[in-house]
Amino acid sequence: MLKTLVLAGGFGTRLRPLSCSRPKTLFPVANKPLIDYTLESLSEAGVETVILAVYYMAEALVRYLGPTKNNLGILYLREQRPMGTGGPIRLAKDMMNGEKFMVMNGDLLTDFDYKRLINYHEEKGGIATVALTQVEDPYRYGSVELDWEGRITRFVEKPELGKAPSNLINAGIYILEPEIYDYIPEGGKVRIETEVFPKLAEEQQLYGFESHGFWMDIGEPVDYLNANAAVLARQRKVIKPDSIEIDPTAIINGPCNFGENIKIGADSRIGPNVSLADDVQIGKGCRIENSIIFAGAVIEDYSSVKNAILGENSVLERWVKVESGSLIGDFAQIGDGVTITEGVSICPSKSIEESILKPTQVM
Repeated sequence: MLKTLVLAGGFGTRLRPLSCSRPKTLFPVANKPLIDYTLESLSEAGVETVILAVYYMAEALVRYLGPTKNNLGILYLREQRPMGTGGPIRLAKDMMNGEKFMVMNGDLLTDFDYKRLINYHEEKGGIATVALTQVEDPYRYGSVELDWEGRITRFVEKPELGKAPSNLINAGIYILEPEIYDYIPEGGKVRIETEVFPKLAEEQQLYGFESHGFWMDIGEPVDYLNANAAVLARQRKVIKPDSIEIDPTAIINGPCNFGENIKIGADSRIGPNVSLADDVQIGKGCRIENSIIFAGAVIEDYSSVKNAILGENSVLERWVKVESGSLIGDFAQIGDGVTITEGVSICPSKSIEESILKPTQVM
């Protein structure tokens, strides 16, 4: 199986403030770091060596993974500065030994059949093959047009409204021949999607492999919540360890995933689509649905969280209301009776004593 380069160096800008204190690849999805899903799927496909291109908060990822996990050897490619998606590929040249290789974005959840993708690439004989998936809204992605032989004839990154070639988009997984290095200039930052793939398409050396399997990327808060809900739905139940304490009057609506040493008070209603990490404390009369609660968070009596994300060791005091799309940073504290409206981001360690009723970022 091919060596695989996983692009894991991004800042996770659209997920700030949560990404202020952890790389996106360590965000928990159903209480398991995102990178673990990627490594498990690669190991199951027969990959033996993974090269992680790291930059932002690289040490946190190195500490978590070490030199091996899931029967994979893990090598680290450290970028000295952000180099786009093409830069790490260029840096990895000597590690690929002149052989074809696979590249994938580190913020994906997918059950792609990598072996079928490789076989298709070998059958077509191009320099690059892009895994494709179909979405309703192609405007956030790289949209493609295919000919009858599977060649990508047009590759348009983030097309303008109404100008997408199709609903088929770049799924962030590629098979590349060593000739790819002839198309990646030396030096600074390179985006393979905008500077390399269009050239390959012009030369009829770029192919697309369409898959209809499970695929999600985690770019924005709504994507993160949807990915968590999708994984919980695949688990189809409430997962909870023996160390959890749930008051008999509390109601749990699955699917949910609970970590260790959680306490849930009387008359609270949790779920559906809720992940509670280790050591979360929930008081009485609380309502939590379609949300992700990081480790050590405290939600006091009669507070509610809907379609939102709470960072590690954050605190909601009594009668707090956190509404859709809001992000509460690590160690933030929200005072009694405060309402946090839709689309509010609160940076780590902030103390909020008054309601915030318009979308904003609290620095």
